[in-house]
Amino acid sequence: MQFDSATSAAGYLAEALLRALSAMDKLESLMGVRVRLSQGLFCSGFASWRDSDQRDLHTGSVTNKTSDKTPSGEIDDHGADHHTTVRSRGGVFIALGSNVGDRLEAIEAACRAIDDDEDMQVIQTSSLYETEPMYVEDQARFLNGVCEIETQLQPLELLDRLQTLEKGLGRVKTIDKGPRSIDLDILLYKTQTHHDDRLTIPHALMTEREFVLRPLRDIKSDRLIPHTEASSGSSTTTELPITRDENPTMFPYTPLADSCQPLTAVNPRRKTRVMSILNTTPDSFSDGGANSPADTEALRTTILSHIRAGATVIDIGGQSSRPNAPDISADEELARVLPAIEVITSLGADAAGIAISIDTYRAAVAEAAIKAGAHIINDISFGTMDPDMLATVAKLGCAYIGMHMRGTPTTMQDAENCSYPSGVIPTIAHELTARVAAAQAAGIRRWRLVLDPGIGFAKTGAQNIKVLRDLKQLTSGVDFPGLRGLPWLVGSSRKGFIGAVTGVAEAGDRVWGTAATVAMAVAGGADVVRVHDVAEMSQVVKMSDAVYREAGVS
Repeated sequence: MQFDSATSAAGYLAEALLRALSAMDKLESLMGVRVRLSQGLFCSGFASWRDSDQRDLHTGSVTNKTSDKTPSGEIDDHGADHHTTVRSRGGVFIALGSNVGDRLEAIEAACRAIDDDEDMQVIQTSSLYETEPMYVEDQARFLNGVCEIETQLQPLELLDRLQTLEKGLGRVKTIDKGPRSIDLDILLYKTQTHHDDRLTIPHALMTEREFVLRPLRDIKSDRLIPHTEASSGSSTTTELPITRDENPTMFPYTPLADSCQPLTAVNPRRKTRVMSILNTTPDSFSDGGANSPADTEALRTTILSHIRAGATVIDIGGQSSRPNAPDISADEELARVLPAIEVITSLGADAAGIAISIDTYRAAVAEAAIKAGAHIINDISFGTMDPDMLATVAKLGCAYIGMHMRGTPTTMQDAENCSYPSGVIPTIAHELTARVAAAQAAGIRRWRLVLDPGIGFAKTGAQNIKVLRDLKQLTSGVDFPGLRGLPWLVGSSRKGFIGAVTGVAEAGDRVWGTAATVAMAVAGGADVVRVHDVAEMSQVVKMSDAVYREAGVS
């Protein structure tokens, strides 16, 4: 982003910082902790949980709508291992389920209804899981998830309120454990237990239901649940059963568009999606000027060729993100991308099953593109280059790809932005965890998120190779539970480090080197690969899926 003077830059940074700190109450609620943010989290256009050069910031109180607590907004800079101080916020967990009608919309409508209630607020959500019915098996598959809420309602008051919401959303109960458009069950209520003829907390059946335990694990940092000893009546805690990581029967469900199948991260039988790059820019690093927005017939031909070659997502970009690319206005960016969106939406059956992605870091461009027919926002900055982006995504309720980056396209390759003293993989994980928390604090549901490790952005060639080599550490979520179950996109196509290794100077000629990185991405657990050479990389993906996944050959 360009500024005319130091004064305007300072004004922008001050405004961005105020926006960030005014959201601190909700962010702290989301994470259940007092959050330690580094110097760069909301300033200078990137979020980095740095190991050095941190500072304390203090802000005025912000009162949550459901609590009279007024957090100070202090930011603790003690310790370099990203530890946090536990706070007693939230702690009320609600199971979400639907197997009738538009299941996704029913669950999202329930979350909106909770947020609209003056006595409740969604703090964070789990991933969604598509599950087989239990107990009454002759019914449709469910979507299940869990949300954590903040409320001062007492358990029976909360039960009444949730049942009222269910009725308002059209639930009609037929048989016990039978089909239902929406189901809202109280699982846990802070550290309390409750038992009467209407309500049992912890939920009586939760420990036998993997469709509850698995999403609960996504967002509950510990496995402790309250328990009352029958003999003495004393309160203690027990541990939730451990969900099976070997041969699981359910997987995270990430919708991209109504027209295409959802992503199912960590499913060993999933097929890797191919996202084709359609740059309508005159100055992109490898295909600038190849796709003029003025020539809609040529765009149509190119788009159809991508679809026929195997692309299931088309990513349209109107602002180059190459190093030192000039910044253009939102209006100019829209003038470049809207014609391509219009072409795809006009293709009808020829584009059946295709999701449209808009590659932008501007909220205004993202909103206009979604309203024009795009389904996904692909943001290289993960909301750090436009303070309105996360709130806009939450309002739109669409899929959101958030990438790891530091700085801006102008500064991202500066030495300080390529410094990872704690290791490139752990640092990417911690910085993305912070951005996931910020996204949820803004109201973006976890099941709408896709992550990108940011190959080629704020990384040296050696660091890019390290990301590819150790990608499994990120995608598995074993070492970084805050990222568990989220799908991943990898975009290595034609990038400079490939040319440095192979000696191929011309970006458009780096097909073989790109093919190797795409195969590595699939082996490392990527769910989507973003590529220029669609036909060639579609073949690489098919073969890689056959080798590294239980997909392809029988």
